Amino acid sequence: MSDRRADRPRDLLVAGHVNVDRFLRLPEFPPDDRTVPVASHRVELGGTAANIALSAARYGVATGLVARIGSDFPAEFWRSLQRAHIDLRGVERVRHVPTPTAYILEDRRGRQRTLMDQGPMGDDAPGRRRHPWLGEYSWLHLTTGPPDAQLRLLGAGTARGLRAAADPAQEVRYRWDRARLRRLLRGCEILFGNRAEIDHVARELGVRGPDGLVALVPLVVRTEGADGTTAWDRTGSVHADGTRPRRIRTVVGAGDALRGGFYAAWFEGEELRGCLRAGNRAAARWLEGAR
Repeated sequence: MSDRRADRPRDLLVAGHVNVDRFLRLPEFPPDDRTVPVASHRVELGGTAANIALSAARYGVATGLVARIGSDFPAEFWRSLQRAHIDLRGVERVRHVPTPTAYILEDRRGRQRTLMDQGPMGDDAPGRRRHPWLGEYSWLHLTTGPPDAQLRLLGAGTARGLRAAADPAQEVRYRWDRARLRRLLRGCEILFGNRAEIDHVARELGVRGPDGLVALVPLVVRTEGADGTTAWDRTGSVHADGTRPRRIRTVVGAGDALRGGFYAAWFEGEELRGCLRAGNRAAARWLEGAR
């Protein structure tokens, strides 16, 4: 694919989490009131927005971020975002508040449990910065983050002519109520989610699955793990089989990488099935450890 990062307007502005991910490998998850040793640990740059932006930029998408981090955000992670040519004007450093941090527990069977310290991405965070450069972008991707802040950004973006996608991910279950969710979909053209998330949105809004959701949002993209990805619009559905990775380093962030690959093909003008296939290939590469 061609390199579009010098083009204007820029392609994709991603609003959501930029995290420090702390992985703890355990022999097993402890039962109540028990202790287990940590077999190993590692620290990586993560967060839904950072992962999507890194994946999209890898494939030549001119990408920017809107996020809030703490003053303790590691310098090497900041340099990683800069080296990827990601526009960081929308990243706000908040003093005296720790950076959003995910504690990801993994056992030897590959199961995971995650604890999230929201830091400056909490619902009570003020986060009312203006973004006068917003009109440089063509698309706004709203992923995890405080719903009210995301809705304000959606309003500001659509007022400047941006098209928008909704992707609240796992937070759709505990941060988004029905009224806010309906407002989110009303302003967006694409809804992304996995099976459980799409089913939750449909139940919450009182419709029957993806076929019902397309009455509210024109395109629904559902990720299905190894089975691939399916998309629904008002003319029907399209499926693309998954791409098998040669090995799996980590599953964390693979769905985010899929979105980055999808957008790379989308901005190249690929038809929908081609966008789904590109997303699946990007997810497989991420699973293999390519970031």
